Amino acid sequence: VETMNDLLPGMILEGAVTNVTNFGAFVDIGVHQDGLVHISSLSNKFVDDPHTVVKAGDIVKVKVLEVDLQ
Repeated sequence: VETMNDLLPGMILEGAVTNVTNFGAFVDIGVHQDGLVHISSLSNKFVDDPHTVVKAGDIVKVKVLEVDLQ
């Protein structure tokens, strides 16, 4: 996977958390733009604060749910 065009829903990728916000975490998966993991998708359990689940620098596995090329 080298570009956004290579991404397909359902793909499982490994990446590094680059930033954590109140609404989720941004993950560098090796393409030009970081992917967003929304707070509702960070865990199987309710998450009130994403900072309690991940931090910048963490290596995580993510599943591509959708790709927005715009």
